[in-house]
Amino acid sequence: MLKEQPSHSPKKAEQRLVVTRKFRAPRQLVWNAWSEPKHFMRWWGPKGFTSPSCVIDFRVGGKYLYCMSSPNGMTMWNTGIYKEIIPIEKMTFTHALSDEKGNIVTATYYQMPDNGADPEMLVILTFKEQNGETEMMLTQIGYGDGNIFGYAEMGWNQAFDKLADSLSK
Repeated sequence: MLKEQPSHSPKKAEQRLVVTRKFRAPRQLVWNAWSEPKHFMRWWGPKGFTSPSCVIDFRVGGKYLYCMSSPNGMTMWNTGIYKEIIPIEKMTFTHALSDEKGNIVTATYYQMPDNGADPEMLVILTFKEQNGETEMMLTQIGYGDGNIFGYAEMGWNQAFDKLADSLSK
């Protein structure tokens, strides 16, 4: 088991987003969709978005830098650091908006309103296999009192719809 203590420091009145999905795929395949760039790029981003770039250094302390591109060509980047990796069971990482070089930015960088969220959130993913299906639970911590919570939930669910489609191919 590889583990490092999270550097996340919670805010008062912080919201946690929890999204649980079942996929008709073995746990290893769902895990690979998060840990391997070629798989990740097939599904990252909400409906209509593509992922033209993805770099993953999948190890505790390793960084990732992903890009998603909207249908009108606007690109947005995300970065973070892997804090905990328990193969095919759990991964914990920070998650932040960034520029194309991986420097953390606020929502206003992308002309979005300041939503009260932590600039760097914590994501915990767990994977459980049962009868050939995988239950994946995402917990994202750091939403503060902002109004973005519902949009984030919608975005994750749309991305997971794309993940389900990708896993079926």
